[in-house]
Parts: sequence; structure tokens; C-alpha cells
Amino acid sequence: MPTVYDVARLAGVSTATVSRVMRGSDLVRPVTRDRVLAVIEEVGFVPDASARGLSRRRKEIIGLVGLERGVNETDIERDGLLFVDLMVHAVEAVLRGTDTSLLLSFGPSGEPFAGRIRALSGKVDGLLVVEDVLSPAQLRALARRLPVVAIAASPGETGWDVLRVDNPAGMRAMAGHLTGAHGYRRLGFVGGPPDAPDAVDRLGAFSSAAHSVPGCTVDVVPGGDFSEASGRTAARVLLGREAIPQAVACANDQMAIGVMRELQRSGIRVPEDVAVTGFDNVFPGRLVEPPLTTVGQPVRDLGVRAAARLLERIEGATEPPRAETLPTELVLRRSCGCPAPGAGPDDPPPVG
Repeated sequence: MPTVYDVARLAGVSTATVSRVMRGSDLVRPVTRDRVLAVIEEVGFVPDASARGLSRRRKEIIGLVGLERGVNETDIERDGLLFVDLMVHAVEAVLRGTDTSLLLSFGPSGEPFAGRIRALSGKVDGLLVVEDVLSPAQLRALARRLPVVAIAASPGETGWDVLRVDNPAGMRAMAGHLTGAHGYRRLGFVGGPPDAPDAVDRLGAFSSAAHSVPGCTVDVVPGGDFSEASGRTAARVLLGREAIPQAVACANDQMAIGVMRELQRSGIRVPEDVAVTGFDNVFPGRLVEPPLTTVGQPVRDLGVRAAARLLERIEGATEPPRAETLPTELVLRRSCGCPAPGAGPDDPPPVG
């Protein structure tokens, strides 16, 4: 098993420098940090202060790490269970009745947080990784030393288990509903973070499906962070356009609620003037007015399956890593222009 002394010797630095790199300290020169990280990844070093020489001893802890999104919380983000909250609850449900605890860590993308993850990996039996928190090379280095299960991560990697949802099918269904059932042709799309695989998939699938419809255009506002506040910002951008879209699809529900609230604040009626849709089917989307049409994803099932898979790996399951894609479903409510439940057949959905 490689030690910190091996890393220091191979990188030509002191052990103190290796420790600073592992902590994400900015006191290390970039060229030195890159050299140390290259050695760490090459030899598969993972620090474990609690069990030097006893690395196989069970700690009865698993970790869950993810990227921080939208740190300025609004009322729905403070008061409602959203994607990450539901994921954590699902993992905890699997651990209930076992001797295993859950250790959480969230942070911004970049080397300091990657250093924290490497340090945390020495304190746990296995790791749940939400989105592309680490580069493929960094994740491969961890997966050589401990079980790793990735959630909502980029497809294509084969060195660890991956659980995702069928983003393309969900967004194709949404685009088909907006253009088919309602006849909208001037569409908008509020994109999520460019480093979020789900956001990239959703934008690509929606745009492709919409552009396959004759006369359909998509005005994309990129770079949201999955928060309600970034949805409000995107709505202001769309309000400044020469022509406002007839319908705005969003990469998640929080941004959709932000879009809806900002449009309404500006005197735009939803859905009479502009339809709005989301993705996730979180509970607050049912409470806003009008209730939010969205694509539902099985967040709880995603968390339960990922946690169960990780425990199987920790127990010694040896079958090859596999990728699993869970289905999504279209959830129709009034924000897209569909009639309220109980409305008669003579009340067609309006087209803005």
C-alpha cells in the first residue's frame, strides 16, 4: 500500500507538502501541486490517519459528496425537500437498522474540494459521488482503493457503478407535449450548470426534439445553478428579448419556480401569456400557483439503489461495475396550459 512517504519521494517534495496538497492548501505552487496530484493518482494513494497498516478494518461509515449549488436559499429551498435532501433521506433509509453511518460533504468545484474528498475517502468504507465532483482520473484513483458508486454522473465510465435517470426521454416527452398538445413554437430553455451531466443531457435532448418540429425555435439562457434565484435571473434575461417565448422549459423545478415568480412579478400571466415547466417533481412544485408541469424523476429510488449497491460492494460483491438508468415520467399540471383537474372538454389549453 503506498504511503505519504512514497508519494513525497516520487514527487520530489516533503511529506508536509503532500499534506498541504491533500488539504487543498493554496500555499503550494500550481506546478508542484500538479506533480504531487499526478503521483497520488498514479499510485492510488488515499490517506487514512485512523488505520495505517490496518486499511481493511471496517469503519462503519460511508460518505456522500456533491457540489454546492445555489447557496442563497429562498423560501422553497429552506422549507421544502429538494433533490439533494431527498437523496440523503433515501440513503439514510437504507442505512437504518445497520451499524453504518453517513458522512456528508458538499463544496464548490475545484481542487480544494477535491482535496477534501481525498481526505474524507480515508475515513469511510465507500463513497457515493453525486455528479462529476471529481475528474475521471481522480475518481479512478479512488475507485482502486475503495468502493465508489456515482449518481447522476457522466455516462461512459466503466470503472465504477453509475446510477442515472433517463433525462433524454423525459425532455423529449416535454418538448413533444409543448409543441404537440399546445402548439407552442417559440420556446425558451433555462439551462443548468455546465458541469452538471444532468443539465447537459436535458438541454441537448430538449433542443434536439424541439428543433425537429418545423418552425420551432429555442431561446436558451445558459448557466443557471439549479437555484430559484438563477431562475429569476434567467426570466429577466428572457423579458429583455424582443419576443418573449410562448413556453419556457427549465432544467429543474427550482429554476422553473424562479422563472414563474419573476414573470408574474412583471405582470406576465402563467400559463396564459407564457407557459413554464420544470424537471424533478419536487413537492414545492405542487404548491405554487399555478402548479408546475414537470418531468418526474425517481430521486428516492435513485438514492436507495445507489446506497444498496455501495453496501454490496463494501461486503465484497465482485461482479463487474454496471450502469443503471431509471425511467422518468411527464407530470402534467396547469403551468404548461393544461386544464385544471375537472375542467370540461370545451376548455382547451391556451396557447400564448
